[in-house]
Amino acid sequence: MLGDIGLPELLVIFIIVLVLFGPGKLPDVGKAIGQALRGFKKALQEPEKPIAGPHNEKDENRSSG
Repeated sequence: MLGDIGLPELLVIFIIVLVLFGPGKLPDVGKAIGQALRGFKKALQEPEKPIAGPHNEKDENRSSG
């Protein structure tokens, strides 16, 4: 199956990340990934809000004139 990631795959990903960023940046990368995942989960749980832009008289005058 396409979504199955096992231990060997995780080890390869970890080694690639370690080579790319180095051991000093690894905690920062992990923190950034954790924050992104938390934000994604939070966005999935919140109900959708309608997008409302600012209502401006200048915009109305341009369209009618």
